[in-house]
Amino acid sequence: MNYILFDGATRTALLPLTYTRPVAELRIGILTIREKWELYLGFATTTLTEEYLDAKFPMVEMEKNIMINASFLPTTNLVTLIQDLKENQAIFYGEDVLAFFTTEDQDEVNFDLYEHIDFDEEIIQIKNTWDLFALNNKAINDDFELLTDGRVSQPIPEGVQYINKDQIFIEEGATILFSSLNATNGPIFIGRNSIIMEGCTVRGPFALCENSILKMGTKVYGGTTIGPHSKIGGEVTNSVIFGNTNKGHDGFLGNSVLGEWCNLGADTNNSNLKNNYAEVRIWNYESENFAKTGLQFCGLIMGDHSKCAINTMFNTGTVVGVSCNIYGSNFPRNFIPSFSWGGAAGFSTYQIDKATETAKLVLQRRNLSFEEEDENILSHIFELSKKHRNY
Repeated sequence: MNYILFDGATRTALLPLTYTRPVAELRIGILTIREKWELYLGFATTTLTEEYLDAKFPMVEMEKNIMINASFLPTTNLVTLIQDLKENQAIFYGEDVLAFFTTEDQDEVNFDLYEHIDFDEEIIQIKNTWDLFALNNKAINDDFELLTDGRVSQPIPEGVQYINKDQIFIEEGATILFSSLNATNGPIFIGRNSIIMEGCTVRGPFALCENSILKMGTKVYGGTTIGPHSKIGGEVTNSVIFGNTNKGHDGFLGNSVLGEWCNLGADTNNSNLKNNYAEVRIWNYESENFAKTGLQFCGLIMGDHSKCAINTMFNTGTVVGVSCNIYGSNFPRNFIPSFSWGGAAGFSTYQIDKATETAKLVLQRRNLSFEEEDENILSHIFELSKKHRNY
Protein backbone atom coordinates (compact mmCIF):
# COMPACT_ATOMS: atom_id res chain seq x y z
CA MET A 1 0.00 0.00 0.00
CA ASN A 2 1.11 3.56 -0.70
CA TYR A 3 0.81 5.97 2.24
CA ILE A 4 0.70 9.76 1.78
CA LEU A 5 0.84 12.21 4.71
CA PHE A 6 -1.15 15.36 4.00
CA ASP A 7 -0.89 18.70 5.82
CA GLY A 8 -4.54 19.16 6.74
CA ALA A 9 -6.33 22.20 8.13
CA THR A 10 -3.81 22.88 10.91
CA ARG A 11 -0.95 23.89 8.62
CA THR A 12 -1.52 27.66 8.78
CA ALA A 13 -1.82 27.58 12.57
CA LEU A 14 1.60 25.88 12.65
CA LEU A 15 3.40 28.71 10.85
CA PRO A 16 6.19 29.85 10.91
CA LEU A 17 7.42 26.28 11.50
CA THR A 18 5.54 24.97 8.44
CA TYR A 19 6.76 27.73 6.13
CA THR A 20 9.79 25.56 5.36
CA ARG A 21 8.41 22.02 5.83
CA PRO A 22 5.27 19.91 5.65
CA VAL A 23 3.45 19.15 8.89
CA ALA A 24 4.90 15.63 8.71
CA GLU A 25 8.42 16.99 9.21
CA LEU A 26 7.66 18.62 12.58
CA ARG A 27 9.54 17.04 15.47
CA ILE A 28 7.79 16.13 18.71
CA GLY A 29 9.05 13.54 21.16
CA ILE A 30 12.20 11.88 19.83
CA LEU A 31 11.12 11.54 16.20
CA THR A 32 9.51 13.63 13.50
CA ILE A 33 5.87 12.88 12.76
CA ARG A 34 6.90 11.21 9.48
CA GLU A 35 9.44 8.99 11.24
CA LYS A 36 6.77 7.85 13.71
CA TRP A 37 4.30 6.92 10.97
CA GLU A 38 6.92 5.07 8.95
CA LEU A 39 7.99 2.99 11.96
CA TYR A 40 4.40 2.07 12.80
CA LEU A 41 3.40 1.36 9.19
CA GLY A 42 6.60 -0.37 8.13
CA PHE A 43 6.56 1.64 4.88
CA ALA A 44 8.10 4.83 3.55
CA THR A 45 5.70 7.74 3.10
CA THR A 46 5.51 10.78 0.86
CA THR A 47 3.78 14.13 1.35
CA LEU A 48 0.91 16.20 0.02
CA THR A 49 1.83 19.77 0.94
CA GLU A 50 2.05 23.29 -0.49
CA GLU A 51 3.12 23.51 -4.14
CA TYR A 52 6.26 25.56 -3.40
CA LEU A 53 7.52 22.74 -1.15
CA ASP A 54 6.92 19.98 -3.72
CA ALA A 55 10.44 19.94 -5.17
CA LYS A 56 11.94 19.13 -1.78
CA PHE A 57 9.05 17.03 -0.46
CA PRO A 58 7.48 15.34 -3.52
CA MET A 59 4.34 13.22 -3.43
CA VAL A 60 4.34 9.76 -4.97
CA GLU A 61 0.87 8.61 -6.02
CA MET A 62 0.14 5.02 -7.00
CA GLU A 63 -2.92 3.13 -8.18
CA LYS A 64 -4.14 2.72 -4.58
CA ASN A 65 -3.29 5.15 -1.79
CA ILE A 66 -4.14 5.86 1.80
CA MET A 67 -4.04 9.53 2.78
CA ILE A 68 -3.16 10.24 6.43
CA ASN A 69 -3.64 13.55 8.24
CA ALA A 70 -0.12 14.38 9.43
CA SER A 71 -1.32 16.48 12.36
CA PHE A 72 -2.20 13.23 14.18
CA LEU A 73 0.42 11.03 15.84
CA PRO A 74 0.11 7.28 15.27
CA THR A 75 -1.03 4.68 17.78
CA THR A 76 -1.12 0.90 17.41
CA ASN A 77 -4.93 0.71 17.18
CA LEU A 78 -5.14 3.62 14.74
CA VAL A 79 -2.52 2.11 12.46
CA THR A 80 -4.40 -1.20 12.44
CA LEU A 81 -7.57 0.63 11.34
CA ILE A 82 -5.67 2.49 8.63
CA GLN A 83 -4.04 -0.66 7.26
CA ASP A 84 -7.49 -2.27 6.96
CA LEU A 85 -9.03 0.64 5.01
CA LYS A 86 -10.85 -0.29 1.82
CA GLU A 87 -12.02 1.77 -1.13
CA ASN A 88 -14.55 4.49 -0.21
CA GLN A 89 -13.77 4.25 3.50
CA ALA A 90 -12.54 7.09 5.73
CA ILE A 91 -11.57 7.37 9.40
CA PHE A 92 -12.80 10.40 11.34
CA TYR A 93 -11.77 11.81 14.70
CA GLY A 94 -14.73 13.98 15.60
CA GLU A 95 -15.14 16.35 12.64
CA ASP A 96 -11.56 15.85 11.42
CA VAL A 97 -10.66 13.47 8.61
CA LEU A 98 -7.90 11.28 9.98
CA ALA A 99 -7.30 8.96 7.01
CA PHE A 100 -9.02 7.83 3.83
CA PHE A 101 -8.59 5.50 0.87
CA THR A 102 -8.20 6.97 -2.61
CA THR A 103 -7.28 5.76 -6.07
CA GLU A 104 -5.13 7.28 -8.80
CA ASP A 105 -8.06 7.79 -11.20
CA GLN A 106 -10.30 9.36 -8.54
CA ASP A 107 -10.94 12.95 -9.65
CA GLU A 108 -12.30 14.20 -6.33
CA VAL A 109 -13.04 12.95 -2.84
CA ASN A 110 -16.63 13.32 -1.62
CA PHE A 111 -16.81 12.14 1.97
CA ASP A 112 -20.61 12.08 1.79
CA LEU A 113 -20.18 8.99 -0.39
CA TYR A 114 -17.63 7.38 1.95
CA GLU A 115 -18.28 4.93 4.75
CA HIS A 116 -17.35 6.78 7.96
CA ILE A 117 -15.31 4.95 10.59
CA ASP A 118 -15.09 6.79 13.91
CA PHE A 119 -11.91 6.69 15.97
CA ASP A 120 -12.65 7.77 19.54
CA GLU A 121 -9.58 6.64 21.48
CA GLU A 122 -7.05 9.01 23.04
CA ILE A 123 -4.74 10.46 20.41
CA ILE A 124 -2.32 13.37 20.10
CA GLN A 125 -3.12 15.98 17.45
CA ILE A 126 -0.82 18.93 16.75
CA LYS A 127 -3.14 21.90 16.20
CA ASN A 128 -0.93 24.80 17.32
CA THR A 129 2.77 25.59 17.52
CA TRP A 130 2.72 25.46 21.31
CA ASP A 131 1.34 21.90 21.25
CA LEU A 132 4.83 20.77 20.27
CA PHE A 133 6.24 21.59 23.71
CA ALA A 134 2.99 21.26 25.69
CA LEU A 135 2.52 17.63 24.51
CA ASN A 136 6.20 16.75 24.33
CA ASN A 137 6.29 14.86 27.65
CA LYS A 138 3.86 12.22 26.42
CA ALA A 139 5.41 12.11 22.95
CA ILE A 140 8.86 11.37 24.41
CA ASN A 141 7.41 8.56 26.51
CA ASP A 142 5.62 7.05 23.50
CA ASP A 143 8.68 7.29 21.24
CA PHE A 144 10.95 5.87 23.94
CA GLU A 145 8.77 2.78 24.19
CA LEU A 146 8.66 2.45 20.39
CA LEU A 147 12.42 2.89 19.84
CA THR A 148 13.72 0.77 22.71
CA ASP A 149 11.41 -2.23 22.38
CA GLY A 150 13.55 -5.35 22.07
CA ARG A 151 16.81 -3.37 22.17
CA VAL A 152 19.57 -3.25 24.78
CA SER A 153 21.06 0.05 25.89
CA GLN A 154 24.77 0.73 25.94
CA PRO A 155 26.06 0.68 29.53
CA ILE A 156 25.97 3.88 31.57
CA PRO A 157 29.60 5.04 31.73
CA GLU A 158 31.58 5.02 34.95
CA GLY A 159 31.42 8.34 36.76
CA VAL A 160 27.86 9.13 35.61
CA GLN A 161 25.26 9.39 38.37
CA TYR A 162 21.82 8.06 37.53
CA ILE A 163 18.35 7.33 38.90
CA ASN A 164 15.94 4.77 37.40
CA LYS A 165 18.39 3.00 35.12
CA ASP A 166 15.69 1.06 33.26
CA GLN A 167 14.34 4.32 31.82
CA ILE A 168 17.70 5.43 30.44
CA PHE A 169 18.66 4.29 26.94
CA ILE A 170 22.03 5.08 25.35
CA GLU A 171 22.66 4.36 21.67
CA GLU A 172 25.97 3.32 20.15
CA GLY A 173 28.68 5.96 19.92
CA ALA A 174 27.20 8.24 22.59
CA THR A 175 29.60 9.78 25.12
CA ILE A 176 28.58 10.85 28.64
CA LEU A 177 31.18 12.39 30.97
CA PHE A 178 30.72 12.91 34.73
CA SER A 179 27.10 14.05 34.59
CA SER A 180 23.81 13.12 36.26
CA LEU A 181 20.77 11.51 34.62
CA ASN A 182 17.50 11.45 36.58
CA ALA A 183 14.77 9.39 34.90
CA THR A 184 12.39 9.44 37.88
CA ASN A 185 9.70 11.42 36.08
CA GLY A 186 10.25 10.09 32.57
CA PRO A 187 12.70 8.36 30.23
CA ILE A 188 16.02 9.69 28.98
CA PHE A 189 17.08 8.81 25.42
CA ILE A 190 20.67 9.51 24.31
CA GLY A 191 21.07 9.17 20.53
CA ARG A 192 23.91 7.86 18.40
CA ASN A 193 27.23 9.72 18.52
CA SER A 194 25.84 12.41 20.82
CA ILE A 195 27.92 13.93 23.62
CA ILE A 196 27.03 15.00 27.15
CA MET A 197 30.02 16.93 28.46
CA GLU A 198 31.16 17.15 32.07
CA GLY A 199 28.87 18.52 34.76
CA CYS A 200 25.52 18.33 32.92
CA THR A 201 22.35 17.76 34.92
CA VAL A 202 19.48 16.09 33.06
CA ARG A 203 15.93 15.25 34.13
CA GLY A 204 13.57 13.18 32.02
CA PRO A 205 11.56 12.99 29.92
CA PHE A 206 14.45 14.03 27.68
CA ALA A 207 15.72 13.19 24.20
CA LEU A 208 19.16 14.06 22.86
CA CYS A 209 19.11 13.06 19.21
CA GLU A 210 22.05 11.83 17.17
CA ASN A 211 25.23 13.88 16.85
CA SER A 212 24.01 16.54 19.30
CA ILE A 213 25.97 18.00 22.20
CA LEU A 214 25.19 19.19 25.71
CA LYS A 215 28.03 21.54 26.64
CA MET A 216 29.63 21.58 30.08
CA GLY A 217 27.32 22.37 32.96
CA THR A 218 24.10 22.38 30.93
CA LYS A 219 20.90 22.03 32.98
CA VAL A 220 17.99 20.33 31.22
CA TYR A 221 14.53 19.83 32.68
CA GLY A 222 11.82 17.43 31.55
CA GLY A 223 9.79 17.59 28.37
CA THR A 224 12.81 18.65 26.31
CA THR A 225 13.95 17.37 22.91
CA ILE A 226 17.24 18.36 21.30
CA GLY A 227 17.11 17.43 17.61
CA PRO A 228 20.01 16.02 15.57
CA HIS A 229 23.25 17.96 15.08
CA SER A 230 22.44 20.62 17.68
CA LYS A 231 24.59 22.15 20.41
CA ILE A 232 23.06 23.26 23.71
CA GLY A 233 24.30 25.09 26.81
CA GLY A 234 22.81 26.97 29.76
CA GLU A 235 19.34 26.10 31.08
CA VAL A 236 16.55 24.51 29.04
CA THR A 237 13.11 23.33 30.11
CA ASN A 238 10.15 21.83 28.23
CA SER A 239 11.40 22.86 24.79
CA VAL A 240 11.72 21.28 21.35
CA ILE A 241 14.66 22.02 19.05
CA PHE A 242 14.18 20.54 15.60
CA GLY A 243 17.83 20.07 14.61
CA ASN A 244 20.98 21.76 13.24
CA THR A 245 20.41 24.56 15.76
CA ASN A 246 22.74 26.00 18.39
CA LYS A 247 22.09 27.47 21.80
CA GLY A 248 25.67 27.00 22.77
CA HIS A 249 26.00 29.31 25.78
CA ASP A 250 24.45 30.31 29.09
CA GLY A 251 20.92 31.68 29.08
CA PHE A 252 17.42 30.33 29.63
CA LEU A 253 15.12 28.69 27.08
CA GLY A 254 11.75 27.51 28.34
CA ASN A 255 8.44 26.27 26.90
CA SER A 256 9.72 27.00 23.43
CA VAL A 257 10.18 25.59 19.92
CA LEU A 258 13.16 26.37 17.69
CA GLY A 259 13.28 25.37 14.02
CA GLU A 260 16.38 24.31 12.09
CA TRP A 261 19.52 26.34 11.41
CA CYS A 262 18.82 28.79 14.25
CA ASN A 263 21.45 30.27 16.55
CA LEU A 264 20.91 31.94 19.93
CA GLY A 265 23.73 34.25 21.00
CA ALA A 266 25.40 34.00 24.40
CA ASP A 267 23.17 34.87 27.36
CA THR A 268 19.98 34.93 25.28
CA ASN A 269 16.96 34.53 27.57
CA ASN A 270 13.26 34.12 27.03
CA SER A 271 10.41 34.77 29.43
CA ASN A 272 7.94 31.90 29.71
CA LEU A 273 5.67 33.39 32.41
CA LYS A 274 4.00 36.79 32.55
CA ASN A 275 4.60 38.89 35.66
CA ASN A 276 0.87 38.89 36.40
CA TYR A 277 0.65 35.11 35.81
CA ALA A 278 -2.02 35.67 33.15
CA GLU A 279 -2.76 33.37 30.21
CA VAL A 280 -0.26 33.88 27.40
CA ARG A 281 -1.46 35.17 24.03
CA ILE A 282 0.61 34.45 20.94
CA TRP A 283 0.57 35.51 17.27
CA ASN A 284 -1.70 33.35 15.17
CA TYR A 285 -1.17 33.25 11.40
CA GLU A 286 -4.75 32.12 10.74
CA SER A 287 -6.45 35.06 12.43
CA GLU A 288 -3.44 37.36 11.86
CA ASN A 289 -3.83 38.51 15.43
CA PHE A 290 -2.79 37.48 18.92
CA ALA A 291 -4.72 34.44 20.15
CA LYS A 292 -5.17 32.78 23.53
CA THR A 293 -3.08 29.67 24.16
CA GLY A 294 -4.78 28.45 27.33
CA LEU A 295 -1.26 28.28 28.80
CA GLN A 296 0.33 30.08 31.72
CA PHE A 297 3.79 29.05 30.52
CA CYS A 298 4.67 29.82 26.89
CA GLY A 299 8.00 31.09 25.63
CA LEU A 300 9.54 31.46 22.16
CA ILE A 301 8.53 30.05 18.76
CA MET A 302 11.29 30.58 16.17
CA GLY A 303 11.24 29.67 12.47
CA ASP A 304 14.15 28.21 10.48
CA HIS A 305 17.34 30.18 9.76
CA SER A 306 16.67 32.85 12.41
CA LYS A 307 19.45 34.18 14.63
CA CYS A 308 19.81 36.47 17.61
CA ALA A 309 22.79 38.31 19.08
CA ILE A 310 24.31 38.08 22.56
CA ASN A 311 22.15 39.21 25.48
CA THR A 312 18.92 39.11 23.44
CA MET A 313 15.75 39.12 25.56
CA PHE A 314 12.49 37.61 24.30
CA ASN A 315 9.22 38.41 26.01
CA THR A 316 6.60 35.82 26.95
CA GLY A 317 4.91 34.27 23.91
CA THR A 318 7.18 35.69 21.20
CA VAL A 319 6.90 34.40 17.63
CA VAL A 320 9.91 34.88 15.32
CA GLY A 321 9.51 34.06 11.63
CA VAL A 322 11.95 32.58 9.11
CA SER A 323 15.37 34.15 8.42
CA CYS A 324 15.30 36.90 11.05
CA ASN A 325 18.35 38.61 12.53
CA ILE A 326 17.62 40.07 15.98
CA TYR A 327 19.93 42.23 18.12
CA GLY A 328 20.03 45.18 20.50
CA SER A 329 18.95 45.92 24.07
CA ASN A 330 15.42 45.70 25.53
CA PHE A 331 12.64 43.35 24.42
CA PRO A 332 11.76 43.27 20.72
CA ARG A 333 8.11 43.02 19.70
CA ASN A 334 6.16 39.81 20.40
CA PHE A 335 5.68 39.06 16.70
CA ILE A 336 8.70 39.41 14.43
CA PRO A 337 7.80 38.76 10.77
CA SER A 338 9.99 36.62 8.55
CA PHE A 339 13.04 38.35 7.03
CA SER A 340 13.24 41.02 9.73
CA TRP A 341 16.52 42.69 10.70
CA GLY A 342 16.77 44.66 13.95
CA GLY A 343 15.35 44.70 17.47
CA ALA A 344 13.53 46.83 20.03
CA ALA A 345 14.76 50.02 18.32
CA GLY A 346 13.03 49.01 15.09
CA PHE A 347 13.22 46.61 12.14
CA SER A 348 14.06 46.71 8.47
CA THR A 349 13.76 44.04 5.79
CA TYR A 350 16.43 41.36 5.68
CA GLN A 351 16.78 41.24 1.91
CA ILE A 352 16.49 37.81 0.30
CA ASP A 353 19.92 37.84 -1.34
CA LYS A 354 21.62 38.55 2.00
CA ALA A 355 19.52 35.96 3.82
CA THR A 356 20.31 33.33 1.19
CA GLU A 357 24.02 34.16 1.32
CA THR A 358 24.03 33.61 5.10
CA ALA A 359 22.10 30.34 4.81
CA LYS A 360 24.65 29.02 2.32
CA LEU A 361 27.55 29.91 4.63
CA VAL A 362 25.86 28.27 7.62
CA LEU A 363 25.39 24.99 5.76
CA GLN A 364 28.92 25.12 4.33
CA ARG A 365 30.28 25.09 7.89
CA ARG A 366 28.79 21.61 8.19
CA ASN A 367 29.91 20.51 4.72
CA LEU A 368 26.35 20.69 3.41
CA SER A 369 25.01 22.39 0.30
CA PHE A 370 22.18 24.90 0.20
CA GLU A 371 20.38 23.53 -2.82
CA GLU A 372 18.41 25.40 -5.48
CA GLU A 373 15.17 23.97 -4.06
CA ASP A 374 16.04 25.44 -0.64
CA GLU A 375 16.75 28.83 -2.21
CA ASN A 376 13.43 28.73 -4.06
CA ILE A 377 11.59 27.93 -0.82
CA LEU A 378 13.16 30.90 0.98
CA SER A 379 12.37 33.19 -1.94
CA HIS A 380 8.74 32.09 -1.90
CA ILE A 381 8.47 32.66 1.86
CA PHE A 382 10.00 36.11 1.40
CA GLU A 383 7.11 37.01 -0.92
CA LEU A 384 4.46 35.29 1.23
CA SER A 385 5.52 37.16 4.36
CA LYS A 386 5.73 40.66 2.81
CA LYS A 387 2.30 41.57 4.14
CA HIS A 388 3.53 41.24 7.72
CA ARG A 389 6.56 43.51 7.28
CA ASN A 390 4.85 46.87 7.72
CA TYR A 391 7.80 48.77 9.16
